[in-house]
Amino acid sequence: MPLTPRHTAPRARWLRAAVLVASSAGLVAAALPASGAAPGPPANPATAPGLGTPFAPPGSTAPRPGTAPAPLGIGDRLFPFLGNPGYDVLAYDIALTYPGTNSEPLAAVTRVHALATADLARLHLDFSHGTVSAVTVDQVPAAHTTSGEDLVVTPAEPIDAGETVEITVVHTSDPRGPADTGGWVRTTDGLAMANQADAAHRVFPSNDHPSDKAHFTFRITAPRELTAVANGLPAGRTDHGATTTWTYRTRHPMATELAQVSIGRSAVLHRAGPHGLPLRDVVRTADRELMEPWLRKTPGQIAWMEDRVGPYPLETYGLLVADARTGFALETQTLSLFERSLFTPSRLPEWYVDSIMVHELAHQWFGNSVSPRTWSDLWLNEGHATWYEALYAQEHGGESLERRMRAAYAASDQWRADGGPPAAPEPPAPGRKISLFRPVVYDGGALVLYALRQEIGTEAFDRLERRWVAEHRDGTAATADFTALAERIAGRDLTAFFRGWLYGERTPPMPGHPDWRSLPAEEPAA
Repeated sequence: MPLTPRHTAPRARWLRAAVLVASSAGLVAAALPASGAAPGPPANPATAPGLGTPFAPPGSTAPRPGTAPAPLGIGDRLFPFLGNPGYDVLAYDIALTYPGTNSEPLAAVTRVHALATADLARLHLDFSHGTVSAVTVDQVPAAHTTSGEDLVVTPAEPIDAGETVEITVVHTSDPRGPADTGGWVRTTDGLAMANQADAAHRVFPSNDHPSDKAHFTFRITAPRELTAVANGLPAGRTDHGATTTWTYRTRHPMATELAQVSIGRSAVLHRAGPHGLPLRDVVRTADRELMEPWLRKTPGQIAWMEDRVGPYPLETYGLLVADARTGFALETQTLSLFERSLFTPSRLPEWYVDSIMVHELAHQWFGNSVSPRTWSDLWLNEGHATWYEALYAQEHGGESLERRMRAAYAASDQWRADGGPPAAPEPPAPGRKISLFRPVVYDGGALVLYALRQEIGTEAFDRLERRWVAEHRDGTAATADFTALAERIAGRDLTAFFRGWLYGERTPPMPGHPDWRSLPAEEPAA
């Protein structure tokens, strides 16, 4: 089965080692993979300032008499049916009971605490791949039905704008099904999660869009011989004879795509990071000694990032090393997911593995603490994570940043022709899944940052990076926010620069490198 969008680029990151070997032989330009076109910045539909209603205008979702409810969405141009208008989720409380096998669904109860931003006769949650047995709104039974991938809830009494509301859904969460559809990841001894970009609603009912961040509490019940870990910090553990319930809470708001729950025969290893930051890693119990040489690198990597962009923005960090075949790493908040085979003996050089660790760590600032307002803003996440990955590699035995960026420049026109420029990726063609995680948002996004540093100078660029993560901490931000901040720091108009680099059909000339050339783009296959 073809790789799904959320897996394509991380797998490419792993396999880029082969490209880097080709680089040393001068073959990068021909070996790099490819990815669109837009004449200028698209209109920004995000006009509402509040979370949960950034695109579609809020209003009553009451159906017309005699009509079935239609799936809703907040109008994201890449995932138009994800997210729901009319409310802002404040917190999720998710209880999961693992039966001890991946061949059966988990029993689950999800409580959604929300603030209504509009009068609502009914509301929609994103949810699929589970069975709903009961729904209540403020503890009163509510009617419910499904529409596409929406769970449509009709409360006994309409909800008024400004009211807080608690929606409780009793459901199952099913780990069975194709592995490449996202959501639950089956490991050799349990489960983990990989929800990026559009798969959290395969696991629990939610407002599944990064524009609506919320606090999370997880309560995971599992056979007592297993260990359960989730985002955030421990908040209690209770034994019930043959089972144990583990509770975790986040201290910072989180997008649904970044949720993580690990259940398995695991060891949780603790150490201190910079400034006493609590670190915890989750590995197979049998792998404690095998993984330790890699895990002990994290405090130094955090210190390296802090030197460049400022204090670590979350309550904890660590690696979840899963024994599963994923082909990717994923920046789930406070606990990044890695495939075990990345760290076991392979042909990958040590600096390369280290740089992948830094990539996911950098996301805790870029993508997690500062989340994208729309999925078209993804280049801000992946471009920055790739940027710091490349800087770290350059300083620790890998190829130089300039060499990597020159190779990316050579491939950039092809990337744009294949699916869109960095900040305006093309939406899916009818009948085709969107390939969101393309090279143009990874190395192509980093290439934009390289060009920007060339344009405004290193000192201004470094100030921009620090200000960006400080001003938008725990929030969401769009490309327009980044370009406006860059102009304020540079003290001049950068409209033409950003129009070409972020939205142009062709890659602009690289400032300071008039000799760089982009290879001619071939016509995309029909």
